[in-house]
Amino acid sequence: MKTDLVVAGYIINDGRVLLIHHKKLDMWLPPGGHIEKDETPDGTLRREIKEETRLDIVLLNMSDLPPLGNTKCTLANPFHVNVHSVGDHDHCCLFYACKARNPNYLEINKELKAFKWFAKEELNEKDVPPDVREHARYALEKFG
Repeated sequence: MKTDLVVAGYIINDGRVLLIHHKKLDMWLPPGGHIEKDETPDGTLRREIKEETRLDIVLLNMSDLPPLGNTKCTLANPFHVNVHSVGDHDHCCLFYACKARNPNYLEINKELKAFKWFAKEELNEKDVPPDVREHARYALEKFG
């Protein structure tokens, strides 16, 4: 089965985490998408979140190691990585925690039904998949 490399970002603001309601999949998910040729995971996450929500983000969990030698830049560390099915193929997903630079500019694009800032106790809604619920809770506890 085909496996695509993707990223997803749990955006934290004032003790809440942003989820988007995806039209095609009809469920609450973190924003994110496919890593394109010549993109870094960090760059993809910034691009996808901007396209889906208009938000600019700051990635959390940056490496403490300085960029030495031939290192061009240091990237954020994902807080979780998994492989999951999306029906006709799999996604190998790198999950990141981030904060919005401009949370008041939030506006969704045409791929999405809605957005919501979820408090930890609100993550039990029926359309929030169990893995998304646990990832969001973890991000809120560790980075919120």
